[in-house]
Amino acid sequence: MLRPLLVLLLCATAPGAALAADAPLPPLQVSARAVPDRVKVGELFTLEVVITHVKDQRYDLQPPGEPENFDVGTADRKRVDGPDSATTTFQLQMSAFQLGKLKTPQLGFEVWTQAAKGTFSVPGVDVEIVSSLPADAQQSGAGLLDIAPPVDVAVRTWRLLWALAIALLVSVAAYGVSRWLKRPRPAVAEAPQVVESLEVRARKALDALRLDDLPGKGRVREYYFRLSEIVRGYLGERYGFDAMESTTPELLEALRRLHTPGLPMGQLQEFANESDYVRYAKATVDPAACKNAIELAYQIINATTPSATNAPKLRVS
Repeated sequence: MLRPLLVLLLCATAPGAALAADAPLPPLQVSARAVPDRVKVGELFTLEVVITHVKDQRYDLQPPGEPENFDVGTADRKRVDGPDSATTTFQLQMSAFQLGKLKTPQLGFEVWTQAAKGTFSVPGVDVEIVSSLPADAQQSGAGLLDIAPPVDVAVRTWRLLWALAIALLVSVAAYGVSRWLKRPRPAVAEAPQVVESLEVRARKALDALRLDDLPGKGRVREYYFRLSEIVRGYLGERYGFDAMESTTPELLEALRRLHTPGLPMGQLQEFANESDYVRYAKATVDPAACKNAIELAYQIINATTPSATNAPKLRVS
């Protein structure tokens, strides 16, 4: 008998409130009102819904969507628990842009308990939307008027002409500067550049390698990489073939086919093999071997340098 009594009490205290059949338990009391219930068109008012319910229930407002004649703003919920029940208050900011007595949209709620879930709805309430114009608007001339047609307004000023003249002068000056920057430039002949001979460049590279003293710093492998590049670069440029990309057998075979007077082939072959062991097999050599290797590089340059190439060459570009 208790549940039917609560339903009758709900209907008596909140006319129009509806509880879905699957709701866990109807609220104890529901009230809804518009605050204020008479507002000007476009002004905000608050739709307030107060629900008194048992403490183990939770009420959540469902999104109202886009109701006709109303704009819906922010929503706020506040719950206060008492000794025997709880009161949840919802405040929804709204505004309307149609004159007359309107009814706010019906609000839906979700009802939660630990064991069940249901839905609950509260019908809209009446709110009167009045004009924002004063009551004597027509008599005092404050009524709304139609949009007036365009009216020509004569303004006596030379500012526009001055602005156009300045813009024209700036454009002419910019064009002149652009043409001046793009003018043909007289060709300037470059001075002849002195190119050092191959043997001079190779000796300078060996001098720099010796000055770095890589073996004394424990960097023997790097030392042999640089020394091998100097020797290969010299031989390739001296005899006209790609020595840098050749393997050691290809390098020696190419030199045997070429005319290389003065080149110590036997010592070069020993150096090339030793260099491969150090660079790729990471073999260790003593400082005396490092010194003999660079001395052999000097010897190769001295023995293969033609006497006619001792003077610097001139290259005109």
